Amino acid sequence: MAKATKKQALGRGLSALLKDPSNDISSVQDKNADKVIGNIVELEIDTIEINPFQPRTNFNEETLRELASSIKELGVIQPITVRKLGFNAFQLVSGERRFRASKLIGLKTIPAYIRIANDQESLEMALVENIQRQDLDPIEIALSYQRLIDEIQLTQEQMSERVGKKRSTIANYLRLLKLDPIIQTGMRDGFISMGHGRAIINIDEQSKQLEIYEKIITNKLSVRDTEALVRHYQNDTTPQPKAKPEELPTYIKKGVKAFSEYFGHHISVKVSKSGKGSITIPFHSEEDFNRIQKLVKSAK
Repeated sequence: MAKATKKQALGRGLSALLKDPSNDISSVQDKNADKVIGNIVELEIDTIEINPFQPRTNFNEETLRELASSIKELGVIQPITVRKLGFNAFQLVSGERRFRASKLIGLKTIPAYIRIANDQESLEMALVENIQRQDLDPIEIALSYQRLIDEIQLTQEQMSERVGKKRSTIANYLRLLKLDPIIQTGMRDGFISMGHGRAIINIDEQSKQLEIYEKIITNKLSVRDTEALVRHYQNDTTPQPKAKPEELPTYIKKGVKAFSEYFGHHISVKVSKSGKGSITIPFHSEEDFNRIQKLVKSAK
């Protein structure tokens, strides 16, 4: 208990240091920077602004109240992380649930680690830290990965190293963003799982995706049932290969050419494996039919 009191007193001492204009710290080279950067400091909540780069958008009110109750009872056990913006001004990097819960119960101060980072570094820290959380929905994680690609220009290989996930895992999350927005919302709201989404994404046409999604919801289909349904859709839409026409014997090929030249039309011949077959002579009009008839009569 004595250690905790000493630590808290130290944090408050550093807080006072940050409020002194003559000791304003803006880089790691500044005087007293080593006393503040990377240390736990008790910051006034009103001096901290929400991180605009925060990838998370949904906060469950019930779990937030439960966390607030826990903080009220035990205090903020894990400090938040902020970056210094200016004199006595900070921006949240990670720990938004703890920050919101603390405000909910009216706390005036909160323990925080202070970092000095630019916008890009702050975004990357927030995204990577957020991806590590256990309570993010699959779409939130996918959007975080996509932002690391779009805004930080990380490759999937680099992301794999930063977040400690296999490249194939990252690719599977990113594919979810190809789902119809209605289905993405359903996944975020917990109506379907990531397994359902991974099955549906194998259907390219979004109208078909929605048909499958509605059937999952209506019939409470499992992931395995959904995979079977997707295979059924794929089989219905996959064009069946045409039967390869059988090769005609050489004597027929020669004969067809002679017939075609004689009648002035392409003559088609079908022949079975037993050697039996049929000859088809096309005509385009009554006049053409009569012309062919005369040719036959003259050949007798």
